[in-house]
Amino acid sequence: MASHRKPRQRPLSGGTVRTAATLALAGAATATALEGTSQADPRPTAAQITSEVDRLYEEAEAATERYNGAKERADEAERSLTGLREETARRTEQLNTARSALGTLAASQYRSGSLGTAMQLALAEDPQEYLAQAAFISRAGERNAAGISTVRRRLDEVGKLREQASGRLDELRARQDELARHKTEIEQKLDTAKRLLARLTAEERAAYEAQAPGGTTPGSAASATATRAATAAPAPADGSRAARAVAFAYGAIGKPYVWGATGPGSYDCSGLTQAAWRAAGVGLPRTTYTQINAGRRVSRDQLAPGDLVFFYSGVTHVGLYVGNGQMVHAPRPGSTVRLAPIDSMPWAGASRPA
Repeated sequence: MASHRKPRQRPLSGGTVRTAATLALAGAATATALEGTSQADPRPTAAQITSEVDRLYEEAEAATERYNGAKERADEAERSLTGLREETARRTEQLNTARSALGTLAASQYRSGSLGTAMQLALAEDPQEYLAQAAFISRAGERNAAGISTVRRRLDEVGKLREQASGRLDELRARQDELARHKTEIEQKLDTAKRLLARLTAEERAAYEAQAPGGTTPGSAASATATRAATAAPAPADGSRAARAVAFAYGAIGKPYVWGATGPGSYDCSGLTQAAWRAAGVGLPRTTYTQINAGRRVSRDQLAPGDLVFFYSGVTHVGLYVGNGQMVHAPRPGSTVRLAPIDSMPWAGASRPA
C-alpha cells in the first residue's frame, strides 16, 4: 500500500544557500541594469531627428491632401444642400398656393351646390342664367379634380426634395467629421515635428533648413537672394495659358506655406498649382491625386513650362515646372513658396493641363 505521508525535505546546506543568494542578486542586478539602459536612452543624433521630421512632414502633407479632398466634397455637399433647401422652399410655396386655390374652389362649389339641380332650375328667375351657371359648375368640377392632382404632385415633389436634403445633410455631417479627423492628424504631426526641431541646435536647424527643397533657409540672406533671382527669372512670354500659369507662380514666390490654403496670401502645394492655372483660365481639382489625372500625362523628358510635376509614391506633393529642371512649389510648413530643382524629391509623374 502506497504511503501518503509527505516526503521529508532536506535542509539547504550552507553552500547551496550561498549559491541561491548569489543567483538572486545577479538576476536583480541584471534587471536593474536593463531598466537603467531603457531609461537612459542616448540623445538622438541630428540626422535621426531630421529624418523623423522629414517623415512627419511627408505624412502631414499626405493628410493635408486628404483634408483638401474631404473639404472639396464637404463644400459640394453644402452647396447641394443649400440648393435643395431653396428648391424645397419654392415648391412648398407652390404647394401652399395650390392648396389655397383648391380651398377657394371647394367653398364656391359648396355654396352653389347646396340645392339639387332640378330644384335650382325650377326656382331660377332666369333659366338661361342658371344653365350658364351649371356649365360653370361643371367646369369648376374639372378644375377641382385638376387642383387636387396639382396638390398631390406638389406634395410628392416637396416630400422627395426633403428626403434628398436629409441625405445631403447626413453626407455633409460625415464630411465634416472626416475633416475634423484629418485636421487633428495634421496638427498632431506638425506639433511633433516642431518639438523635435526644437531639440536641434541653431546650427543643426540651419543646416537642416538649408538642405530642404529649395536649398535655403527662409528669412536668410541666401533665401532673399534666391527669391530675388527667382522673381526676376524670365517666364515664357508667348501669351499662352501655360505662360500665364508660370508667371503667376513666379509672382507667388516668398508667400508662406499654410496647409489647406489656396491664396492669395498663402498656399499649400496643390493650392498653389490650382491658383496658378486658375489665373490662366483653367480649372484644376483641389488635390494632388486628382490634379495628376486632370490633364495629359507627360514623361520627364517631355516637360514644358506650366506642367504639373508630382512627387512621392503616394503622389502627395506637386509643383509647377518652369523650365531648366526647376519648379516653383510650396514645400512644407515653416517654408515659403520657392524655386527648387525637380530632382530634390522622389519623382512620381507629370501632367499637362488642357
